[in-house]
Amino acid sequence: QLPTGLYKKVLVILHDSVLPYMNEPTLMMDFLTVAYGIGGAISLLALNGLFILIHQHNLEYPDFYKKLYNLLDPSIYHVKYRARFFHLTDLFLSSSHLPAYLVAAFIKRLSRLALTAPPEALLMIIPFICNLFRRHPACRVLLHRPAGPADMSEDPYVMEEEEPSESRALESSLWEIQSLQNHYYPDVAKAAAVLNQSLSEMEDDISGLLELSAYELFDKEIKKKAVDVPLEFEQVRGLFGKKNDIFAEHFSLD
Repeated sequence: QLPTGLYKKVLVILHDSVLPYMNEPTLMMDFLTVAYGIGGAISLLALNGLFILIHQHNLEYPDFYKKLYNLLDPSIYHVKYRARFFHLTDLFLSSSHLPAYLVAAFIKRLSRLALTAPPEALLMIIPFICNLFRRHPACRVLLHRPAGPADMSEDPYVMEEEEPSESRALESSLWEIQSLQNHYYPDVAKAAAVLNQSLSEMEDDISGLLELSAYELFDKEIKKKAVDVPLEFEQVRGLFGKKNDIFAEHFSLD
């Protein structure tokens, strides 16, 4: 057992400063699988090392996707390692051999969590979800049911279910993204509206959106050129703007 701080320091550098220089990287299998089961930030950081062992050293991990699915909680859009996590999640969900129920469960869970996510995370996660639809056309049934449930209790999707195959995601609809089309931030509403149209064949490049921060969004907004919006169609005359108002005889606007 290692202290939490030491776990994080080791896992941050393990995939690029340790594993490539080991004669037998498979010796780290037990350490990484235990770290992956701890939860929270430690599990996120263990993904890098696990990816190398799965991809290059044939590590078999039967419950890998179940644990990855259960890492998705409201904090995932706010954590320090968000960019790293979604980069790896994108890689893990890139295989066309994944079953539709599994990908649909990820889409639905990410969409549900997006309801409370900040704008900078939404601008990344909406294209992320669009890419999943492009890779897995069988999941588009979620888009073909545009009318969402009258209230959340009628949605067949079971958010609390830990097993993706039991979550009933394929029976649901993507009403969460439809609700984001009314988001207060215009760029988010515009991004969510893409799902109203036919998706292009080409995947969106999300690499530039993974590190997007609230500061960058704010900086972009204050640098926008202001457009003068006419508020009155007639020039104001008098105190209350009426031509023949009695106040216009006694008050003037200079």
